[in-house]
Amino acid sequence: MKSQIVSFLQEEIDKQVTPGAVIRIKYKGKWILEEAIGTNSIEPDKVPMSTEHLFDVASLTKVMGTLPAMLQLFQSGDIHLQDKVVTFLPEFGIHQKETITLQQLLTHSSGLIAHRPYFERKLSYDEVLADIYKEELVYIPDTKVVYSDLGFILLGAIIEKVSGQNIQDYVIDHIFKHLDMDDSTYLPSVERQLYAPTEYLPHLQDHKYGIVHDDNTEFMGGVSGHAGLFSTIRDIAKFCDMLESNGEYNGKQILHPLWLQKSKENFTSFATEARGIGWQLKGNGSSPAGDLMSSQTYGHTGYTGTSFYIDPSTELTVILLTNRVYFGRHDGMSRLRPRLHNIIMTNLSN
Repeated sequence: MKSQIVSFLQEEIDKQVTPGAVIRIKYKGKWILEEAIGTNSIEPDKVPMSTEHLFDVASLTKVMGTLPAMLQLFQSGDIHLQDKVVTFLPEFGIHQKETITLQQLLTHSSGLIAHRPYFERKLSYDEVLADIYKEELVYIPDTKVVYSDLGFILLGAIIEKVSGQNIQDYVIDHIFKHLDMDDSTYLPSVERQLYAPTEYLPHLQDHKYGIVHDDNTEFMGGVSGHAGLFSTIRDIAKFCDMLESNGEYNGKQILHPLWLQKSKENFTSFATEARGIGWQLKGNGSSPAGDLMSSQTYGHTGYTGTSFYIDPSTELTVILLTNRVYFGRHDGMSRLRPRLHNIIMTNLSN
């Protein structure tokens, strides 16, 4: 299997889908493969990609930071799924948004629009929140799934309101420290060659090294409920180990098993896209997880070229980190991911 995967990823690198990639695979309780392919950039100071490289994981922030924080606040009784957003952010309660719940934000079924280019107006974190409060719904809640960064920006603000901590401090103190995820952080500061850089921006006259790729998050101060997290593949492997161990890691219960199981239920049976609490579920439709992983598969993707998927039925976990946006905002990952997962499934017994 190793040769097929390395060959496949090298072909994608040769096509400039991404300058490099790191992959880790776990099967039946054991990590069976860890490979780094390509380089972190194509600049003169490029270095071979390694398992030590720090990636902007983009929307994996939603499920590695915001989601576990929310699950911990659920299990402590500070909040519950049917709580109204206005309970914590009363300014949100205009334009028929008074009844929107935490569950609807977490399942991307709230009626909020997917995205706004706040960065074009250089809005700060507080200004973005104020803008979201003024939003009108673009569809009737619980009638379809529209993947919305706005919802997770609100969830980040709610975590801060309920916990009394900035979201990055909460996530590091209550999740990452307990998982020995020492490389995972918002607003990172490591030497240049340890980054997997992202897109080239004229105003920087450089690619983004350690600056969050998401434009809105950059102007929001680098931290948000929807983006901003940087991590390494080995840290993400620890996070996945915890998920597969019913929320436990090294004898410490990070997430309660009941809440973890609840998060993986399909809350969007009214839509073609299956969504759990935070999670993207494979269900029976098309998925970045490919065609062969079971319908129980859950995980998430990140716009920068990151993803992880866990298939409890097959006992398979696949973590893939790339910095595909180094070459711009192309859609090469939309074909890469399902084909990669199909190759892995096909060759598991080899």
